[in-house]
Amino acid sequence: MLMLLFWKKQAIVKSRGQEQYGDHIHIPENREFTYEELVKITNNFSVFIGEGGFGPVFHGQLKDGTQLAVKMRSPTSMSGKGMPEFLAEVESLTTVHHRYLVLLVGYCTDQDHLGLVYEYMPNGSLYDHLRGKNAIIQRLSWQHRAKIAHEAAQGLDYLHTGCVLPIVHRDVKSHNILLGCDLTAKISDFGLSKSYLNVAQSHITATAAGTLGYIDPEYCLSGRLTISSDVFSFGVVLLEIVTGEPPIIPTNGHIVQRIKEKVNMGNIEAIADPRLHGEFDISSIWKVVDIALLCTKEASSERPTMSMVVAQLKDALALEEARLSYSTSDISQGGANAELSINSMPTASLSNLEEYAKKSLLPAVALFALCLHGVSDKSGDIAST
Repeated sequence: MLMLLFWKKQAIVKSRGQEQYGDHIHIPENREFTYEELVKITNNFSVFIGEGGFGPVFHGQLKDGTQLAVKMRSPTSMSGKGMPEFLAEVESLTTVHHRYLVLLVGYCTDQDHLGLVYEYMPNGSLYDHLRGKNAIIQRLSWQHRAKIAHEAAQGLDYLHTGCVLPIVHRDVKSHNILLGCDLTAKISDFGLSKSYLNVAQSHITATAAGTLGYIDPEYCLSGRLTISSDVFSFGVVLLEIVTGEPPIIPTNGHIVQRIKEKVNMGNIEAIADPRLHGEFDISSIWKVVDIALLCTKEASSERPTMSMVVAQLKDALALEEARLSYSTSDISQGGANAELSINSMPTASLSNLEEYAKKSLLPAVALFALCLHGVSDKSGDIAST
């Protein structure tokens, strides 16, 4: 039965078009590993690197030096939810390939040893860098955060709109966004994912599942799962990226409620993670907060699609990159500008002076606009999850 599943409908995935999804990855058929091979690859499972949806994850390496992550089904989950999660992940990742989705290299169905073999993501998860083991060692700049958000959004958008039938991840969270060598982001852990059965289907009836703080309250209350449920979860992740805070803080409520209160006070800078030290484009920060609050609307019908989220995050990243470009330009031109004498100032063109004035006034104008926007946003709080 397992082998039939692995080889079934390998061509089920259909790109929306190479011109739009030029990053669609075509790889050879997934490799089947024996349990003995996994023992050798992982050096007898000696290096533990994390916990997956249905079991521990170990570091491995092939003879050619290729590094891998090997997820083994836990002995304690040999019955119950372990098997459905294993099958769901295999079915998703053997048929869906995208540059911002973690790559499944192979699998193992040897006797009672079930395992999944992935590409190794050396920089761990987004969570590790926001609040986990890497948060102190390496500080994520706003440019990196905006880039990670944009890339992860593209991966999720592909699941929703790039396949023949939409796939709902159902467990989008900072732990499940993994980072590669250059901090490239990829969505991982498809153990809870579910696919629509036909194009006319409006929702999937399913018992609420996921991680507390990220679960769509509408789905939690109604049992009606949609791609918009992923949008809500991703909105929570975006607020994590901006603030560095967990979704739920005891006695302080949910992150959506906390951010709305600060936005309504008109102080957008107070929302940003203090570890950023104010080094960000304020309009870029606001754009991410704005789309995050739309993603986390109570009613799923009022939330944007992931395609819309991708477009907004692309703009937010461009704003931050423009700020960095201006900063670099200012530094490089500083020496030359310092040499200008009073006698040479009359020769400066009016257009240059106007451009300087615009740059000087931009932060104040942007802040004023943000305050107005924040005061006018009176959307309601989410239902408790």
